[in-house]
Amino acid sequence: MEDKKVLDTARSQMEKAIQHLEIELTKIRAGKANPSILENVVVDYYGTKVPISQTASINTLDARTLIIQPWEKNMLQPIEKAIQLANLGFNPQNDGSVIRISIPPLTEERRKELVKLSKQIVEEAKIGVRNARKEAMETVKKLQKEGMPEDEAKALEQKIQKLTDEYVAKCDKHLELKEKEIMTV
Repeated sequence: MEDKKVLDTARSQMEKAIQHLEIELTKIRAGKANPSILENVVVDYYGTKVPISQTASINTLDARTLIIQPWEKNMLQPIEKAIQLANLGFNPQNDGSVIRISIPPLTEERRKELVKLSKQIVEEAKIGVRNARKEAMETVKKLQKEGMPEDEAKALEQKIQKLTDEYVAKCDKHLELKEKEIMTV
């Protein structure tokens, strides 16, 4: 029973590392318009700093264009200003009712930088997975001291290692897909 608990805890922690990885990778723009690019932009909404998503709807018009539709017309200027201040390399165009952002194509050099950044993010996720393994292994050692038979402990350690390998492979798969997405012109 204890071994199932140990495995479930490790799996849960590893799953969190993967979920965090997926969120972080969506923030890296691959030359395609994606509303998550603006996720960290904060707008001054009547003296309060709020995420842009709380002041407007953000949609993709096509692969290279984002449309930002404020819920209040008087928020056009503050949203436009916030996007410029975020220093994302975009030039928002305000037409009086919506803001359009044209996503410029990425240079080869910028693509390589983004791949490098993706690799760092994936490496952080792998560290999270390995930390979960380390905690699980320490728990097994504790259980062994408390009377768990050695052969059961060894079997559990092997299951934990197998789980770790599985999640590290998932990290690598995410990197492979992101790299392909970034390098596709």
